[in-house]
Amino acid sequence: MTTAAEGTGLRSGWTTGACATAATTAAYTALLTGEFPDPVTIDLPHDRHPAFALATELLEPGTASAGVVKDAGDDPDVTHGALVSVRVTHGVPGAGVAFRAGEGVGTVTKPGLPLDVGEPAINPMPRQFIREHVAAVAARHGGTGDVVVEVSVEHGAELARRTWNPRLGILGGLSILGTTGVVVPYSCSAWIDSIRRGIDVARAAGYRHVAACTGSTSERVAIEQHELPEDALLDMGDFAGAVLKYLRRHPVDRLTIAGGIGKLAKLADGHLDLHSGRSQVSFESLAARVRDAGGPPGLVAGVRAANTALDALRQCEAAGLPLGDLVAAAARETALGVLRGAPVTVDVIVIDRAGTVVGTA
Repeated sequence: MTTAAEGTGLRSGWTTGACATAATTAAYTALLTGEFPDPVTIDLPHDRHPAFALATELLEPGTASAGVVKDAGDDPDVTHGALVSVRVTHGVPGAGVAFRAGEGVGTVTKPGLPLDVGEPAINPMPRQFIREHVAAVAARHGGTGDVVVEVSVEHGAELARRTWNPRLGILGGLSILGTTGVVVPYSCSAWIDSIRRGIDVARAAGYRHVAACTGSTSERVAIEQHELPEDALLDMGDFAGAVLKYLRRHPVDRLTIAGGIGKLAKLADGHLDLHSGRSQVSFESLAARVRDAGGPPGLVAGVRAANTALDALRQCEAAGLPLGDLVAAAARETALGVLRGAPVTVDVIVIDRAGTVVGTA
């Protein structure tokens, strides 16, 4: 069951943490009673009580397993359709809930994350949800609540290669995520959370210089320019604001911002979300920069009528005017404004589509 995301016409979905909670609830109920509740209902924040159909169930002496297929609604989530399974066994008396990483769930190998090194990558809020539901099942059916909860995600190791997990030091599979249990379509909350965790990991590793890049080409340029290790690279994508706001509260000595002329032209104009659907390149603004830099009227008019930021750049290159440097300088000023005096030195690298550096500040 999914719900409509308010005001969007799109379906919300459920996080891997909500699916794991539902599977745990069903499996522990079966372990105590011999019967799997299907569908199984769980309680989430904001008075949500979704019901999940079980995709798999297995009851054996001393152990019970249940699986739920994740429905991310209309969000383009990498784990949409994945089978999230939980195996529950009786634990050591008095130990409470112990968590294990099953197949397809990663293990933390680097400091800086909200979990200790060596722990399964089951985030704090899903752990809380699972503990609360284990306690509720124990109270209903006379259990102790002392259990081992092993969470698995089918094909999770393969899916994890399409996420930040390897760079964050989460190896062997996916993370079990979610703070409310609900996936809001196109909220990009998982991406923004990964940016924050990337900064945390870089700081914990002692790195004093990180690079926020809009894509793989700008990442390659940042590595070439500064010889940065992989875990000092932040996959910023379109979320410049998320990087800058988090660094304002958790600073590093130096930040390099690297990206294409189009996206960084938008940052230069003060946009913090660089997605094409949420901000546009202003050719009027680019023309004003060219005019203020002494560009002739014909060039100013040509930039104003340009089809793309790259078209404007090529016109300026032919005229010997460094539009890339102008954009880089203005993007840097936007970044410093968001940082609000945080002790972070900022430099900017602007590239074209081929990865050639066309501007710096």
